[in-house]
Amino acid sequence: MELLLPNPANSTPLTTLGFLDRAATAYGDSPSIVYNNVSYTWLQTHCRCLQMASSLTSLGIQRGQVVSVVAPNVPSMYELQFAVPMSGAVLNNINTRLDAHTLSILLQHSESKLVFVDHHSSSLVLEAISLFPRNTRHPQLILIDDEMVSSGSKSTSSTSHFLDHYEGILEDGDPKFKWVRPKSEWDPMVLNYTSGTTSCPKGVSLSHRAIFIKTMDALVDWSVPNQPVYLWTLPIFHANGWSFPWGMAAVGGTNICLRKVDLSQIYRLIKQHKVTHMCGAPVVLNMLSNSPDLETLDHHVQILTAGAPPPAPVLARTESMGFVVSHGYGLTETGGMVVSCAWKQKWNKLPLTERARLKSRQGVNTVGCTEAGVLDPKTGEPVKRDGKTVGEVVLRGGSLMLGYLKDTEGTSKCMRENGWFYTGDVGVIHPDGYLEIKDRSKDIIISGGENISSPEVESVLYSHPAVNEAAVVAKPDKFWGETPCAFVSLKKNGELTQKPSEKEIIQYCRDRLPHYMVPKMVVFESELPKTSTGKVQKFILRRIAKAMS
Repeated sequence: MELLLPNPANSTPLTTLGFLDRAATAYGDSPSIVYNNVSYTWLQTHCRCLQMASSLTSLGIQRGQVVSVVAPNVPSMYELQFAVPMSGAVLNNINTRLDAHTLSILLQHSESKLVFVDHHSSSLVLEAISLFPRNTRHPQLILIDDEMVSSGSKSTSSTSHFLDHYEGILEDGDPKFKWVRPKSEWDPMVLNYTSGTTSCPKGVSLSHRAIFIKTMDALVDWSVPNQPVYLWTLPIFHANGWSFPWGMAAVGGTNICLRKVDLSQIYRLIKQHKVTHMCGAPVVLNMLSNSPDLETLDHHVQILTAGAPPPAPVLARTESMGFVVSHGYGLTETGGMVVSCAWKQKWNKLPLTERARLKSRQGVNTVGCTEAGVLDPKTGEPVKRDGKTVGEVVLRGGSLMLGYLKDTEGTSKCMRENGWFYTGDVGVIHPDGYLEIKDRSKDIIISGGENISSPEVESVLYSHPAVNEAAVVAKPDKFWGETPCAFVSLKKNGELTQKPSEKEIIQYCRDRLPHYMVPKMVVFESELPKTSTGKVQKFILRRIAKAMS
């Protein structure tokens, strides 16, 4: 057959930025963003993003330079997911709960040229800038004051350290600006720093191509219909909201913005706007299903969860309220979820508890992920499909990162020459081919030669009627090497007739687990330390457990 080569008509670089052009035409009069008493249409959002992109270029931002954002899920945060890369810059969303020292390191490492700062984070960012070495050029700052904008007035707070307000910068832009298209789909589009469950965040660089593949993949895998109503309970700064800022533009959805996760607000917005879709870590599901004032939903809401293995009892409680839970697995390095628990119709006939157990597994590779597997760490061969033999979870596919910024050694350690990305997660493959994460490799507890999966112990703890949150880590032991140590928070007083003792919690586990897996110590905490995305910071708990040895 004749060899036909690519040409300019069929090799336009893949990018999600064009989704906004299409949304302005196809869904121009439909609502794009709703926040308090502010709402925009897709035509308005398109114009605003072009104006901001135009203003960024006027400020001297050049192709490939980094522009950072420190903000919660407010309208400007959503707009910047388009506007920054539309200017040719690389978008860097930053966790709002970082301390000033870490934030300063990230801004210096990324060589950020400009930072959009939510007014609640202004003192944090200013402190971070003050920690820059002397004679080091720091980025310009633009203040985001969404609450004042939504009430129809501008903030009167001091802006001496800021170039201008968000709206002031936007007003100077051209709504007919020709946005900067990538020269290659392999050009970097976003820079995300890992979420901080470890003490060494890394800068994950993702290309336009990776973001395009991940966004389309997410829409297909979750079966997202045209014009859904999406509630932003997942922080956009967490892996770009699992690609759904661009995904909502592709399907003309309505983005209901939410400054912070508040149960009463969530339930109010679900009812008021007839929310159809939302995302969140398992901790959000736990909050939703443990509220003392919860009501069964008057319509089904699709909720997608990932970030940590969700305990089956939490899944069961959440679904009993009217949420339809989908579960998947991904990392910052994959741009979002690349493994999902594809649901089989025959499972609908099973009891709720059994359905929850099956749904707590991570599942199979999504259609946009080439392959997912579990390899024996010694031989490099696939493990047996018996649901018992553990190995390291590996992935390959088009949505994977380009690599870690300025870290060739770290990149080569996980993206190896055999064509696999090594996740550092430990898992098994069940006989039906479904993947289940057992733990992070560093979180596996080895007691007397036996491997203990902390999520298995945590799932039992979550089934206790008094337990609100649970996390299990290794505690050094002279005889066993390590033993399980459980950290739990209890439900509030109004929900409990009597608080259980440490002895009672241990006995509860003993009745349901092999004895070697039972926690030898239970520590009660008012709340477990977590990242802003809901992952328990086990490195902090391990430090506490070690100090108690």
